[in-house]
Amino acid sequence: MNARPIAAEFVGTALLLAAVVGSGIMAERLCGGNVGLALLANAIATGGALIALLLAFGPISGAHFNPAVTLVDAWQGGVKWPAVFPYIVAQVTGALCGTALADAMFGLAPFSASTHVRAGSGLLVSEFVATFGLLATIWGCVRSRSTATPYGVAAYIVGAYWFTPSTSFANPAVTIARAFTDTFAGIRPQDASGFIAAQLLGAAAATALFAWLSPISKAAAEAVVLPHPEISA
Repeated sequence: MNARPIAAEFVGTALLLAAVVGSGIMAERLCGGNVGLALLANAIATGGALIALLLAFGPISGAHFNPAVTLVDAWQGGVKWPAVFPYIVAQVTGALCGTALADAMFGLAPFSASTHVRAGSGLLVSEFVATFGLLATIWGCVRSRSTATPYGVAAYIVGAYWFTPSTSFANPAVTIARAFTDTFAGIRPQDASGFIAAQLLGAAAATALFAWLSPISKAAAEAVVLPHPEISA
């Protein structure tokens, strides 16, 4: 298998987590205890970075940066199943490295178990909704205007930071990595498994819905998040 898409998933996911965690640390330090302002800064920085990373890495790997996206894309005939495991390994390890990098840049230990409590049925429903909406955005865009997908995804994530009480992790790799930073973006390790289960269910539900609403072509499935010809090659 071509190593370039795997490398793109690793680097892209690492930079995404550096943006999520790093902007959270910066926001918390600069906002003087104003949590709302810190969340706004975190959301805007994440959305801006996400657009850039999707555009930069999309033509190489599809810029999934998310095991849930990779799994449902394979289900729909996009990424080939033999590529799924290397993709997910690259995403999780990239996320961990990005978190360590962000912590280190701000003078913190690269890894520390988070103490940020994110528990309760409401937050699990929140993660289902957040991931359902993310995949609905992706599948809706690639069916009609695939070049708009990066902007749609970033806009949705910024919005979901605010309309979900979990602040829209919507990504198992992100969830795992954020369990290892005791900062604004963190989540207690014991809360992560529930988030991941809800995310996978939300991704599957959105994918099944769109498969019924508007059956997807193989070419459209391969365009998640942007066309990546090296995968089919």
